[in-house]
Order: sequence, then structure tokens, then C-alpha cells
Amino acid sequence: MAEVQRTFVAIKPDGVQRGLVGEIVSRFEKRGLKLVGMKFMQVTKELAETHYGEHKGKPFFEGLVGFITSGPVVAMVWEGKDAIAIARNTIGATNPAAAAPGTIRGDFAIEIGRNIVHGSDGPESATREIGIFFSTGELADNWNRTVQCWVSE
Repeated sequence: MAEVQRTFVAIKPDGVQRGLVGEIVSRFEKRGLKLVGMKFMQVTKELAETHYGEHKGKPFFEGLVGFITSGPVVAMVWEGKDAIAIARNTIGATNPAAAAPGTIRGDFAIEIGRNIVHGSDGPESATREIGIFFSTGELADNWNRTVQCWVSE
């Protein structure tokens, strides 16, 4: 039986600037995931450095921080059975050139540096990233999607 999980997804500044927010949110909803948190925000340098902390000291770290702080993002928490794997499959490969058609990156991105969206890569990173971007009170825990019985057993 699949485990109900939460995952963090962020629409990066390129996705926001290109007007893809509605399309991206729609894809996760259509897959059957439940939105439990969302905010439109400007990422500070400090928040970006915390988020990308595992890359500190690597040559591309400053570029990551500079890009994610270059414009607003949409930070989201999605919930559902196998939410992490479902979100990752919906997003597509990190390198858009290897991303399958029908995925977000396969349909809208060309290069790694402008790959539209970020998604947690596992349970530990999901918990960590959700905690960085959201407080407990910002998550809507007490609602049920009335269509859920049509999405999963």
C-alpha cells in the first residue's frame, strides 16, 4: 500500500516570469495530489542559502542563490500517496534535454539553469524544505478533497 506523503515544490522565478504558475499547479491537481500549502514570495538570500545549504562550497552555489532570489517564486506543499515520486515524475528530469514530453520540464524548459520548478528528491529533503518555507500554521491540514475517492483507493 502506498504511503501518504508530503512534498515541497517551488515554481522558480523563470516559471513565474513566463506565466506558467496556473499550468503547473493544474498539473499537480490533475495528478490527484492535494494542495496543503502555497505562497507567492520573494526568497531572501538567507533563505536561499539555507535551502541550497548542501551545495555550499560548490562552484555553482552562488549561481543557485542568485537565480532563486532574482524574482518571486511560488512555494507549495502537496500531499498524497507517493507524493514525492508522483511530483518528481510530473516535473521530469533535472536536465530538460532528458525530460520526457508531457512533464513540466519536458514541455517548457531547455536547459538546467532555467528548469522552471524544484521538487523534493526524497522524504528527508521534503521534510527539511517544507520546514524552511512553511510554519505548521501555514499548512491547511483539515480539509479533504471530495474527489479523492475517485483518485485513489
